[in-house]
Amino acid sequence: MNIKIVAGGPPENIPTFGADTSETVTWVGVDRGVHYLLEQNIIPSKAFGDFDSVTAAELAEMKRKITDLDLYPSEKDETDTELAVNWAMAQKPASITMFGVTGGRLDHFLGNVQLMLKGIQNGITIEIQDKQNKLILVKPGQYPLKKDKKLPYISFLPISPAVSGITLDGFKYPLKNRNIKWGDTLCISNELDTEIGTFSFKDGILMMIRSRDSSHII
Repeated sequence: MNIKIVAGGPPENIPTFGADTSETVTWVGVDRGVHYLLEQNIIPSKAFGDFDSVTAAELAEMKRKITDLDLYPSEKDETDTELAVNWAMAQKPASITMFGVTGGRLDHFLGNVQLMLKGIQNGITIEIQDKQNKLILVKPGQYPLKKDKKLPYISFLPISPAVSGITLDGFKYPLKNRNIKWGDTLCISNELDTEIGTFSFKDGILMMIRSRDSSHII
């Protein structure tokens, strides 16, 4: 099972999903993200939130269409998105993808990035996507990467205090057994020089971001 969570971030950052009704995909709406899904004719299997960002009429429509909607008070210890991620992880899915969690308030965005750590600590891949970016956390190892013209730029950031032994093969700016730590920008904005490249590292937790400029035409 692959769980896709749509939260209530700025709508201009949310891609068009299409009618993905595959039995392996479970859609989850978070607060105004439920409204975004319904706008795209996708009825989520599960919904979470205090729903303080929707109108009374929109909430009434959600309650009519969604059989499993959890309504929470505004004052609580977890964000709506964390509630959804906790539920998703309990289902032990193959992967979790979050949409609608970028843009807008930076405190929410940074909190959502930290939610990705919950996944990697429990062996579940959590990815963040919007119209310009894909973010993922990886543990030490060697990974192949295929060139993607829609997301040509590739950056690596240390999530742990330090990441050691980074090697980039097939990149415009290759590296061999380098170390980076919090505050270093050595691995920002690289590109693949071949159709398929590889990156590897020996210790730490690394964030990989594949992105494009806002002016890049798809």
